This record gives sequence, C-alpha cells and structure tokens, in this order.
Amino acid sequence: MARLTPAAAGSAAPRTLRPGRTLALLLAATYFLVPLLASAVFTLDIPGQGWTLSAYTRIVHADGFLAALGLSVGLAAATVALVLLVTVPAAVAVRLGAPRLRAVLEVVCTLPLVVPPVALTAGITTVLRWGPEQLAATPLYQTFVAVQNPSFPVILVLAYAVMALPFVYRALDAGLRAVDVRTLVEAARDLGASWPRALVLAVLPNLRGALLNASFLALALVLGEFTVAQLLGFEPFTVWVVQASGSDARLSVAVSLLSLLLTWALLLALTVAGRKRHHRTSRPKAVGVTPS
Repeated sequence: MARLTPAAAGSAAPRTLRPGRTLALLLAATYFLVPLLASAVFTLDIPGQGWTLSAYTRIVHADGFLAALGLSVGLAAATVALVLLVTVPAAVAVRLGAPRLRAVLEVVCTLPLVVPPVALTAGITTVLRWGPEQLAATPLYQTFVAVQNPSFPVILVLAYAVMALPFVYRALDAGLRAVDVRTLVEAARDLGASWPRALVLAVLPNLRGALLNASFLALALVLGEFTVAQLLGFEPFTVWVVQASGSDARLSVAVSLLSLLLTWALLLALTVAGRKRHHRTSRPKAVGVTPS
C-alpha cells in the first residue's frame, strides 16, 4: 500500500486559516464593510418615512446626472483608448528591439506617480492661459479652445492618460513578462505577416488579460478622479456627486454606493474572465496568422 510522504500529505490536506490570518481578514472586512453598511442605512432609513428606496429611485431623474455620467463614460473610453495606443506599441517595441531601454521606459511611465494632481493641474492651467495669449493670431488658438470644450474636454483625456500611465504600464509589463513576445512575432513574420499584423493577430490575443486589467485600472481612475476636473472647471460624474451632496446628501451617498458596487462588479467580472482564460490556455499561441 502506497504511503504519502510528509510533504505530499501536507499538500493534500485541506488548507486552514490560521488564527492570525482570520483575525486580519475580519479586521479588514470590518474596516471596509462597516462604513458601507452605515452609508446604506443612511440612504434607506429616512426619519418620518421609515425604510424606503426613494434615494435610489430619484437618481435617474436627478438634474444633471445622466449628462455627468455620460461625460465620465466618454472620457474613460477615450482615456483607455489613448493610453493603450501609446503604451502597447512602445512596450512591445522596447521588448523586441531595445531591451536596454526598458528601464528608461519604466522610469518615464512611472514618473506621473511623483507628480501630485494639484501640481499637474497647475501646469495645465498655466499652459492653457499662455496659449491663447501668445497664439491668438495663429490657427493653434482654435486648438486651445477646442480642447476645453465643456461638452467633451479633451484636455481631461490628456491629463487622465498621463495619470493612468503608471498603472497601465505595470499591468502590460506583467502580461509581457508572461508571454514570449519575440517567438510569437518571429513565427508570425515567418508566416508572411507584416509587423502591424503580427502585433494585432499574434501578440495582442495573448495579452488579453493584461489589456483588460490595464483598461479597468484606467477606467477606475477616470470614474473616481475629482481634483483635476474640479480645478479645471469641468463637471464629470465625481464633481456632480460632490455638488449634489450640498443639496441632497442621501442622493449623493446613494450614487456613490452604486458607483462603488459597479466598480466591484467590473473587477469581479475581469477576475473571472482572466481565470477562465488561464484554465483554457496553458501556453501562448500565435493565432489568426496565415501565410500570404
């Protein structure tokens, strides 16, 4: 009869949480859940009316809610597209052609972490003031006006892309470390694919998890950013929530809870999708490339 070695027996036995870990998890859960439960009770228990969902049913009909939410979603989509369009080709090119520049690229991409949002906004404001004064007689004047259009402020997209750059780069770098990019590209090139086709059809499908993580991080940053938008005078979703809190505190807390739950749902969906893909694929594959 076969006997299990101590190591095998230890690995086969079900894992149990140690008391210290259990206590840490309970403290963390208390720290995060108690404020959320208190906020939920504040929105549901209205003096004189009892328990009601009126704070949530009034969200859609609140003045400016849909416009602010639509603006934030549009800014988030544009920011994700811009930051991925900049970082993905740069990270792949450095990994393939100039490995020594990886440290330089990492420093450049993580540099926004040391720049406070207030300082970044002060610099943007200085440039926006300097531009119209110095370029009033040139066609670039209209560019400075267009990027500050309140209906869709492009200047916020540029600022958010800079702020999201460190998080997006880290997610992409982790994905690139897990994939043999050089082998994928060389295989695609041997089959007759051009460089752009090799990048799109051979590399990007194997970076799907990293791209999803990077997109989620950028999306969460844009939907939760307040300082830059407020100082520049625009009104996306977070600024609207703060302004609504002055007139209806329960409404603003209800909106904040729903946005937090939506963010958690997106994170959970990405986690489940990433795990399913990890179980389906055990190694990278060059897909979609056919000989020309």
